[in-house]
Amino acid sequence: MLYALGFERIGVVASDMYFVDPDPLPGQEGAERGVRLEVRLFRRGELKGTIYSSRPIALDRPIWRADLLESVSGPPGSLDRAHHHPRFDDWNPGGRVFTEALSAAPLDWVAGRLSDLGGLLAEAGVDESEAGPSDAADLRAAVPEIMAAVRRMHEGVVRGELARPPAGEQADAARISWL
Repeated sequence: MLYALGFERIGVVASDMYFVDPDPLPGQEGAERGVRLEVRLFRRGELKGTIYSSRPIALDRPIWRADLLESVSGPPGSLDRAHHHPRFDDWNPGGRVFTEALSAAPLDWVAGRLSDLGGLLAEAGVDESEAGPSDAADLRAAVPEIMAAVRRMHEGVVRGELARPPAGEQADAARISWL
């Protein structure tokens, strides 16, 4: 499942995922499942036909990521592997960052981060000019809708409907629905 919400130049995408890190941190071995949420730049392309044609929209470079993950071998809903990536080097995320507040209340913490686009951009090392003039206010107003979608996806993960291992493949294979 993929959820995308775009504003003028900033957007949010979220997807369920099943993942096995090929080079895990100590204590982070084994398959993970959960919801990945990214703040990304959105780019509008030129019309490809008449003025009535659909406009291409690119989900472009990631700025920030939250991985609301849990160990597959642990209890469903634990989010025991929840972390974030405050910076990207082009398309590649920096290392996993685990914070006490994120571990204590992952969904609330993510909602708080999304409500502060200026702080998120500063932490990511992205110039505020990359965002549109109303992106911060528009994103803040959409946080309840975004978090409702993330909660629904997380509930689907807990029920075993989303973030399943690849069909017909070994459990150590990675399956990322969209992101």
